[in-house]
This record gives sequence, structure tokens and C-alpha cells, in this order.
Amino acid sequence: MIEQPFTVSISGEAIEDLHRRLLATRWPDTVTSSGWTYGLDLEWMKSITDYWLNQYDWDAQQRMLNQYPHYLATIDGFRIHYLHFRSKRPNAVPLIITHGWPGSFLELLKVAPMLADSASDPFHVVIPSLPGYGFSQRPSSPGMNTLRTAELWVRLMCELGYDRFVAQGGDIGANVSSVMAWKHPESVLALHLNYIPGSYRPWVDEAAPLRPEETAFKDKAQQWYDEKGGYWHVQATQPQTVGFALNDSPVGLAAWLIDKYRDWADCDGVVERRFSRDELLTHVSLYWFTETIASSCRMYLESRRAPLVFGRDEPIAVPCGVLWFAKEEPMPPRAWVERAYNVVRWTEKPVGGHFAAWEEPEAFASDVREFVAPFRNQALREDSTAIMHAEIR
Repeated sequence: MIEQPFTVSISGEAIEDLHRRLLATRWPDTVTSSGWTYGLDLEWMKSITDYWLNQYDWDAQQRMLNQYPHYLATIDGFRIHYLHFRSKRPNAVPLIITHGWPGSFLELLKVAPMLADSASDPFHVVIPSLPGYGFSQRPSSPGMNTLRTAELWVRLMCELGYDRFVAQGGDIGANVSSVMAWKHPESVLALHLNYIPGSYRPWVDEAAPLRPEETAFKDKAQQWYDEKGGYWHVQATQPQTVGFALNDSPVGLAAWLIDKYRDWADCDGVVERRFSRDELLTHVSLYWFTETIASSCRMYLESRRAPLVFGRDEPIAVPCGVLWFAKEEPMPPRAWVERAYNVVRWTEKPVGGHFAAWEEPEAFASDVREFVAPFRNQALREDSTAIMHAEIR
């Protein structure tokens, strides 16, 4: 496959349209002195909207983004946007990292150079945008779920010359990476996760009781979905309905996304402790300019229709490493994960949250390198021809 370079280019007309809509925002009322108890604080939203309108510089962010190696590929008739960081090191191992919602390739930009440029443990890093996210094509027919995405990713890696590779993922990306390892063990050398998919259901012998920590987790997870899972219920049942509002109002979109950055990151409720306003608004602007909020939400409905459910004799044989950051929730205990995953490494970090690579890039990159180290020689033996071919390209 000849890679097709891609340049991020948002028109001046699109930026002007955004500004017009921001100026025309019709603000909701709120309960007096309620702060953040009913959702995002009204005064804070007005402040960041003013920043978006008067100080935020998309053109500067676009120039920054275009310093990275963007490409497009068409696999089975579907256009995929991806970044490809080819290491200059001869012992690099291919690695595909998949993001989730409400994220994008942006949250992985800090770790990709760390992994590709490592002197001792380098990787060829591939970061695709999920179908319906960022600059990837928006699906127009049903069935583009995590299983289908996994098939596209394996094809993409093979087209790039990587017949054997490591898969990493968080959030929806954890689901996609798990399916790749499950369905294509001949391609996936090792699996690294910083999240366990919410739809994950291992086979359980009803005659054998669950361990206490597993029972406690199931109760805690249900409580989490009851208290914080409103977004999931909407996106997994009626994504198109909420899409009408979020695709039309930039402030509404910003509130929907930033609410999750604030709630899921390890920031004690102060999102700007973790992420700058420019970082937050670049994420939101990417969703806005590409008009992908509706299509990204539809992935939840598609995945609900095709959950990650394992039968009695269907475990993932590929070695798996799990990296658990303290604020990630709901996170199952190791016993529950090991019912279907071949867990060979389990690491817990005292700080960090859902957006692992964005929040704690050094810890994330270090754990990936340490996990893959025992498999590195095997990868180089099995895939040396493919790696050399990719480097020549």
C-alpha cells in the first residue's frame, strides 16, 4: 500500500461559522449558587466560551497538528485516517494504539514520539482514528462496531507491512484491541490495555460462586452506571437524537465533552489542573469541524448490539498487560479480567485517570515498553522481513 499523506486544513469559512454560533449562544438558566452540582457550571462555561471566541487560535493548533505524520488509507472501501510514526531504530516493534470516546488521536500525541524515539525499546507507532471520529470516514450503514473496526485495523497493519504487532487501547480502543487479540492471535503478539471494556462479559460457571471482589465490582459498576452513565444510556440507545443538538451548537458540544474530561480525569473536579484550555478546545474543535459527534456516539449503539461476550472455551490467548490508573472507574478486579484475558502483567498507578496517555504520558509509555520487553526478540524474529519492508517504504 502506498501511503497517502494527509494535511489538516479547516477553512476560514468554517472558523467564521463557529464564531457566529458562539456569539449567538442562547444560555440556559441555572439554580442559584448551584455551581457544578447540576452539571457544568454556567459561569465557567461562559468563561471558556469567551476564550474560545476571543483568544483560542485554531490556526496555531492546526500548524502544530500538521507537524505530525498524518495519512489516509482506504480499507474495504472505507477511508481511515491514521498517524504513522516510523522509528528510525532497527529493532522497532510495530504497535497500534486505539483511542476511545470522547477522545481522539490528539490524546496520544504525547506518547507516540516517546515510543517511536526510544533508544532501547523503540516502536513503529500507528494511531488510527476510529470510524466516525476525526478525519476517518463517517459510517453511513449499520454494523460499524468494534468487531468490524478490529478487522479494518488488522488489514491496515498488514497493508503497512506489519504482519505481527502489539495492540494497545483504552475505552472503546480497549474493546477494539481486545477483539484483534481474540480473533487474530496470529497477528497480535501482545495486548496492552489501560481500560477493560464496559461490555466485557466472561463466561462464568454458575455452579462456582464469584469471588467477593468480583461481586463487589459488579455492584459498584451498576452504581456507577446509575449515577454517571446517563451519557451512555443516551448514546447507546438514541445517538442520532442527541446528535441533532450537539452537531448544531458548539457550546452544547463543548459542555457534553468537557463534562467527561472533567469527570473522568484525575483532576479533583478542576479540569484545568490536568488540561489547558487550548487542549480542551482543540479536542472539542476537532469534533466540531469534522461534524463527527453524531457518528462517534453511534459507536455506542453499535457496540451495545455486538458486546464483548465470551463463551466457555473462548479466552484471549494472547499475553495481556493491564495498566490501571487510580481514577479509572469502574475498573474490575484482576480475577474478573483473568476469566477471559491471559493477564501476565498487572500494574496499578496511584495517580491518573481515564485519559491515560494524555494525563500521564511518561508512566503510560514506560509501562508499554516494560510490558513488551519480554516479547521484543520474538517480534523481531517473526516480523523482521515485514519491519524492513515498512522501513524501506
